[in-house]
Amino acid sequence: MRLTLVAVGRLRGEPLAEAFGEYAKRLKAGRWSLDVVEVEERRKLAGPELAMREGELILAAIPPDSHVVALDGRGPALTSEAFAARLRQLRDDGRRVCFLIGGADGFAPAVREAADQLLGLGAMTWPHKLVRVMLAEQLFRAQSILAGHPYHRA
Repeated sequence: MRLTLVAVGRLRGEPLAEAFGEYAKRLKAGRWSLDVVEVEERRKLAGPELAMREGELILAAIPPDSHVVALDGRGPALTSEAFAARLRQLRDDGRRVCFLIGGADGFAPAVREAADQLLGLGAMTWPHKLVRVMLAEQLFRAQSILAGHPYHRA
C-alpha cells in the first residue's frame, strides 16, 4: 500500500524522529511504503496568515489521485480496527492515501475542504511532532491487524 504523509515542520535528530523511523521501517518490512513530505514556511508569518501559507504548501504536496485524510481534532476518532478496515477498503480499491498534519495554528479552511476525510486522534490536543509518531504506530497496527499478526491484541 502506498502512503504519503505531508506534515508541517521538520522532524530530525530527536527521540521522536527515531520512534517515527522505527515504525516506518516496520511498515516497509510489511510492504507498505510511507513517503514523507515536510513543508515549512520560513518567512515570519503568524496566525491566520501562517495557516493560509502552510495550507498552500500542504495542498501543493498532495500526490494526485490520493484519498486525503486530514488529521484534525474536529474529525471523528476511529478504533484501530475501524481504521484498519478503512485502509483495507482503500488498498483494495487501489487508492494511495495521503495523511496531512498541520502546524501549530491548524489547517487553513481550504485544506479541510480538500480533504476526503477528517480524522481525530481523540479529544485531547497533541503536539504535531508527536502526532507523526502516533500515526506511524497506528499505520503499523493497522497493517498488523490486516495481516492477522499478534502485534494488535484487542
